[in-house]
Amino acid sequence: MSLEADVGLRLGQLALEVELAVATGELVVLLGPNGAGKTTLLRALAGLVALDRGRVVLDGEVLEDTAAGVVVPTERRPIGFVFQDYLLFPHLSALENVAFGLRARGLPKAEARRQAAAWLERVGLAGHIGSRPRALSGGQAQRVALARAMVSDPRLLLLDEPLAALDAATRTEVRRDLRRHLASFDGTRLLVTHDPLEAMALADRLIVLEGGHLTQTGTPDQVSAQPRSRYVAELVGINLYRGRAAGLAVELAGGATLVTAGDHHGEVFAAVHPHAVALHRQAPEGTPRNVWAGTADTLDVVGDRVRVRVTGTVPIVAEVTPAAASELRLADGGPVWATVKATEVTVYPA
Repeated sequence: MSLEADVGLRLGQLALEVELAVATGELVVLLGPNGAGKTTLLRALAGLVALDRGRVVLDGEVLEDTAAGVVVPTERRPIGFVFQDYLLFPHLSALENVAFGLRARGLPKAEARRQAAAWLERVGLAGHIGSRPRALSGGQAQRVALARAMVSDPRLLLLDEPLAALDAATRTEVRRDLRRHLASFDGTRLLVTHDPLEAMALADRLIVLEGGHLTQTGTPDQVSAQPRSRYVAELVGINLYRGRAAGLAVELAGGATLVTAGDHHGEVFAAVHPHAVALHRQAPEGTPRNVWAGTADTLDVVGDRVRVRVTGTVPIVAEVTPAAASELRLADGGPVWATVKATEVTVYPA
């Protein structure tokens, strides 16, 4: 592993306790809600926030070890950092911004400018080397910040919400460019976002942080298929329940029971995709194994489907066609019955 970190610190109300390892060449995306500790973790790795306890090792070099009293200053760590608002110097040109770090490390001016110019050409900004930040678009400023972070040939590249400052129209194009530029970097890459689309599009592996703790890690497909917290389930649009399984039944908190098609035992998660939920205005006939009474609450149009949130003993989100939503007059609210076949319930260990 290129990066191995065990980070423990308290900052205000945040208690951050995270242990992670990232391989060389791997692009890991830290995903989590606001206040989860994502930015604080990056700043701790860069030495911008002191650890209360822990250890940071990059390519075998100890950058920080509280037990041994080792602390390598930020400016001596082989780390590039792209900040959320880029932090470009407004009075310097794009070329001077990129060359600044090299000059601060003692590189002669001419060589620093040569390397900076080469990187600006690499990110497609050869025609803007003399432009100051206010004359650049959001996407161009982001590329200048990326060039500045990478020009010193770091072994670890940290990116804190690099697309957050961009409008929606620009973000898709810049995301594609960012992915391409990051692919050319042969070190370790750690990127922070709270945007699930951005995370899924960029990540080789996801690390989910909630409340200062790692709650799930895996490839985007693995995390989407088996969410392990309500936050992740809501991000990927899946109903998630936790309970105790005994055979075909899962006992949920509050006393409700979820019937499954397989034999399971112990603490489990049970996931139900919204498109597997059928809604009825009358108590349904037939043989659905899971039937719950509830109240149609909010409706959201998502593409060519309508997502309906149903409150009740077992809160659930259903996904129906616009025609079904109209026929059932779901916009009026009121009582509904939700049904789910046992074969549509995915169960996995908690």
